[in-house]
Formats: sequence, structure tokens, C-alpha cells
Amino acid sequence: MSAEDRFSMSAEKYLAKHNILIYFEDSIAQLLEHREENPKLNSIKFLSEYFNALRDGNHTMFREYSFVHVTSHNRASFVRLFWKCYRQIGKKGDLLSVNEYHSLLTLLCPDFPFEIVQKTARIILLDDAMDCLISFSDFIYAFQIQFYYEEFIEKVHDQYQSLIQTQRSPRDPVVVPSGTDDTSIHQNSHHPADGVNHTLQYFRAVFPLCDRSNYSTPPANSLKEILFNVPRVSFYGFLMAMAKSESINDHIGRLPTKSELLEGADSELTTPTIRLKNVSSKDFNTRTYKLVTTHTLSKERQDIRCAWNPPSLKEKKTQRRKIHLWKKIDETALRSATTEFATQFSCSEFQNLDQMWQAFKEGVTSLIDTHIPSKMSSSKHTHPWVNTQTRRLSRRKARAYRRANTTKNLKDCMGTL
Repeated sequence: MSAEDRFSMSAEKYLAKHNILIYFEDSIAQLLEHREENPKLNSIKFLSEYFNALRDGNHTMFREYSFVHVTSHNRASFVRLFWKCYRQIGKKGDLLSVNEYHSLLTLLCPDFPFEIVQKTARIILLDDAMDCLISFSDFIYAFQIQFYYEEFIEKVHDQYQSLIQTQRSPRDPVVVPSGTDDTSIHQNSHHPADGVNHTLQYFRAVFPLCDRSNYSTPPANSLKEILFNVPRVSFYGFLMAMAKSESINDHIGRLPTKSELLEGADSELTTPTIRLKNVSSKDFNTRTYKLVTTHTLSKERQDIRCAWNPPSLKEKKTQRRKIHLWKKIDETALRSATTEFATQFSCSEFQNLDQMWQAFKEGVTSLIDTHIPSKMSSSKHTHPWVNTQTRRLSRRKARAYRRANTTKNLKDCMGTL
């Protein structure tokens, strides 16, 4: 979008075009769900991580299909996420079935519909070959077209069916009775084969669908390049040409070219800052902190194990801090030292306010460190529900157990019960 188009828009149109309100509402909903479990959650840090993941395209991992499908940015990000997670399959040259690809998709989106995977397979294999195996590179580009341009493809299919109907003869088959029980059907044998003869006419029907604001559409120049180079085109042939088009792939901007699809090291995924709906805490933690999924393929191939261990989710060691023991203060010595410091401070001369504040701060800090005992906190990770009283009772229980185990006295043993 050019700068002139951006500033000529109204605020409402700009928010709607970029789906900003959708992301604001989702970020607040995710924040509220997290705060129910962790009241001490840092809201600013959470929102920062959410929008960083949104910018990097890692915000669709483990999300429900309604969120993955709601915006074009989410769809394109999910396609790239699928590629980054499973491109090792393409490197090994494995061929997978439709059901196996759907299983891989449900690991990233639990309620991902099987219908979209079926439609993707029809682009590659056609209706009469749904049980065949598909390579990863063919599937990923066809899946990108089907998922990203879903509404556009439905409109194009309606236009295609309309043109097919106009090419057929309007006369219906005529049943001619005979003297026997058998009947013969006479119909026009010159029906056109599957496909549209006039690609220019098909382009004229498809062109008004481009550049719609309510759904994503491919560039008109790319469609013109596809349709003007062939005398005849079928619907699935047209979609396959879109999947192979470099200009359409560049327009979406998430997948590399086919020559670079399987090259390079696997990219590290960032941590998703979301919580799944209708998923237990145990299942969510298992999937978030360590996704180790074994996906069993057909007998000719081995298992695929996809392991994801984000380093940012490792348990951080608690930093030690100084804890003052206020109940053990020597009040007499502290009061005497404080009086002496106040007298000395009032008699001192300072050049500016900063110098006065620094002297006061250093004096008070010195009084606290000198007359108030302190200790360092433990660096071990502790649970928030284990407080001082709980630890005291736990230590008391351990002492009673050791005493009973040493003396073997019935009284001590009964005291531990």
C-alpha cells in the first residue's frame, strides 16, 4: 500500500483492512485468561511477546482454527509455520497420504478441518486419485493456494461451472421407447471435455473478482499470465498453475521458491504467548514446553518425530536477594546512630539537591546494613503457595521423623502421626 492510499483512508477502513481490532481483542482475551492462572503476570511483557510473535508470524501455533483462519496474515503465517515444522519430510523424500498430512496439521491446529486438505489433494491428484501419495513440495504450494485464497477459489469455481454450462448443448437426452423392455438414450455426443475452450472469456469472468477488499485475491497480472498462455484450461489445472506461479508465491510472501524450499538449516521457532481453549493445563504445558510427536506413517516409511524445545521456556534460576530480619533489630543502637547521622547531616553543606540526596541515601543505606541483620534468599526454584509457615511446618515434621527413627520410642513415633 502506498503512502497516499494509506493516508487517504478513514480510520475505520484502515483498522478493518489490517484487522487491527481483531488482534487487539485477541491479545486482551489471552491476557485475561493468563491472569486468571497467574495474577502476578506482567501485562506489558505479555503484550510485547504477543505482538512480537504476531510480527514474526509465530502466533498461530496451537491456536484454534477460527483464529488461524480469520485473517490473511494468520493464514500465510500458518502456512509458513507448517513449512518450518515439517520440511524435514521433504528433505527425506517421503510421500504422504491425505490423512497423514491432516494429522500433521492437527498437531499445530487441533481442530483443523479435513475438508481443506481434501481440496488441496484434488488440486494435485484430481478426484479419481485421492488415495495416491503426495510429495511435500507439491502439497505445501497447493495448500498455500487453497488455504490463503479459499474465498476467491470458491468464486472462481462458480464462474467456471457457469462457463461449462454455456458450452454444453441445451438439449436434454431423449428416451426412445422400443418394443422390448430395454430403452436407448439418444443424446448429443459432442459435449466438450472438461475444461474451458476460451481462456480469454474465462479471464474476463475472473478479473472482476480480483482486488476485492473482503477476501484475499491473487494479482490480476499473474492470472493473465497463466490464462493467456494456454488455449484450454480446466478448473484444477488453473489452480495447479496458480500453485506453481512464482509471482503469486512472491505476492503471498511466506514460502521460498521451489529450488530453495528444502535448503538451509531448520529455523528456530519462538514461543507462542497464547493459551488454548478447552485444553487442560497439563496437556497445554506438555505441548508448549516440549512437543515430541510420533506420527506413524504407512508401512513403507519410518516414523516422523518432530521435536521442539524452545530455549526461552526453560525454567529460569531464581536470583538471590538480600532479606532484612526486621524482628532482630537492635533498636537502641539504631536510634543512637540515626540521631548522630541526623545531626551530622543537618550541619553539612551541599552544592545542589542531587548531592544532598546522594548523601542522605548513602547514610540511610549504611544505617540499615550496619544495624539490621540480613540474609540472602535461596536460589532454588520455589512454588508460590509454599510460604514461611509451610516451610516451618515441613522442617518440624522432618525433625520429628528423624527423632522417632533414631529413638524408636513409642511416644516419639506417635508424635509424628
